[in-house]
Amino acid sequence: MNIWVDADACPVVIREILFKAAQRKKLQLTLVANQKIPVPASNFIKSLQVPAGFDVADNEIVNRVAAGDLVITGDIPLASDVLQKDASALSPRGELYTTENIRARLNIRDFMETMRASGFNTGGPPALGHNDRKAFADHLDRILARHTGSR
Repeated sequence: MNIWVDADACPVVIREILFKAAQRKKLQLTLVANQKIPVPASNFIKSLQVPAGFDVADNEIVNRVAAGDLVITGDIPLASDVLQKDASALSPRGELYTTENIRARLNIRDFMETMRASGFNTGGPPALGHNDRKAFADHLDRILARHTGSR
């Protein structure tokens, strides 16, 4: 299992949780972004900088992800593409995207985009809180435990 991170919008605190997990479980972790993302010195952690542009990082992840990999992203269309490749997708808030919930997430996203385009201020997501960090860490631990148990 490789872990891919849509790193442009991934909060630093979530990256730090991922760094520790990759080291502990000895799993390859790759942060993909259109800017340089600092990573700790490790044989298991690397940063991949892609050119700037709409969905360039997302497309790079989709091109590289394999069945059984894990992608960390808050981008719902990217999560949908990842699921189609039999990989897993987890949001930085700890929500596991599944084939059962992704269509509803896409519909909500599209609805909110239409509202914003119509001039409605829908606001942004709330700040990442302690409960979000805990939900993410707990869900990540469960995913990695299942992976380790299948070796």
